[in-house]
Amino acid sequence: MERWPWPSGGAWLLVAARALLQLLRADLRLGSPLLAALALLAALDWLCQRLLPPPAALAVLAATGWITLSRLARPPRLPVATRAVLITGCDTGFGKETAKKLDAMGFMVLATVLDLNSLGALELRACCSPRLKLLQMDLTKPEDISHALEFTKAHTTSTGLWGLVNNAGFNDIVADVELSPMAKFRNCMEVNFFGALELTKGLLPLLRRSRGRIVTVGSPAGDMPYPCLAAYGTSKAAIVLLMDLFGSELLPWGIKVSVIQPGCFKTESVINVNLWEQRKKLLLANLPRELLQAYGEDYIEHSHKQFLNSLSRALPDLSPVTDAITDALLAAQPRRRYYPGRGVGLMYFIHYYLPESLRRRFLQTFFIGPCVPRALQPGQPGLTLAQDITQDPNLNPGPSPVVAR
Repeated sequence: MERWPWPSGGAWLLVAARALLQLLRADLRLGSPLLAALALLAALDWLCQRLLPPPAALAVLAATGWITLSRLARPPRLPVATRAVLITGCDTGFGKETAKKLDAMGFMVLATVLDLNSLGALELRACCSPRLKLLQMDLTKPEDISHALEFTKAHTTSTGLWGLVNNAGFNDIVADVELSPMAKFRNCMEVNFFGALELTKGLLPLLRRSRGRIVTVGSPAGDMPYPCLAAYGTSKAAIVLLMDLFGSELLPWGIKVSVIQPGCFKTESVINVNLWEQRKKLLLANLPRELLQAYGEDYIEHSHKQFLNSLSRALPDLSPVTDAITDALLAAQPRRRYYPGRGVGLMYFIHYYLPESLRRRFLQTFFIGPCVPRALQPGQPGLTLAQDITQDPNLNPGPSPVVAR
């Protein structure tokens, strides 16, 4: 049987040289991932020299080095030029920091805020260039959205609109589904879903013309059953599914759609403990008597305390999120999903690949742990069947996210 001739050492050197040249042209950031990759390649080089003939060792090392380092290289980006971007929710947090970053890069930024006299709006006026335009908009008011559409068209006649960043989000309830008023679900959907949907649809003619980008800030709570975040999580799940539909339907028009799924970061809404305390008191004051008796005030206090404890671990540096938004706007081939934040990749690995009981336990351990409602505690009358079930393993219907195990 005829065999393919083994390439000469010179051919392998040529392959290695081409790979090295391509990597030198790439934008590699010096940091722990790059240093770890170089250490791995050094160890692989030592191993290959002892186990493989020189041509094969060089081939394995060159291929591994190219694959590893090319994944660490920042993909090629489009020039900023005169691109214009509309960002919602710029009063605080990700929106404000993204507006500042994109303005510094040379973008024309249209930044929407709830209040033109808020601290965030005043900060943007003070530190950004005259290119940045502030616009008051409440996503729950159709007249505000209509005004934003006209404002955007008027300010992008010469440049066109390159990108929309759906950043504005809302949540003011941390409680079980049964304890959360229906109005809270509607409020979250109005801002996080319907408002973003109406604004995005209204801007599509401009984005189709520019073959631009849509970037939406989602949340892992929309992918995973985070305890006590039902109203927020379901609205985020809805907007992410909508963006996936947009990504498919708008592909022929050249519009690329990305979703940012950030971890927990120290934005102003996260660190405002007094605001969350007021919301808890409002929940207790308006809870129906029957529900308050069944769950107990201690149950709600426990959830609130656990929630605040999880927020204390939030990351202070927001740059991973602003970097992801920037990449989604400028990368030649942006990702469909970005997962900025420490531990987010591990969370998704656990969510997709481990059994349901371990997934639930993980969320309870690192977010809000289980607590026994008052009516299920020993000695409470009226729910003897539930007590019998917890005591008789033969009647146990399965693990519960509420009853402690």
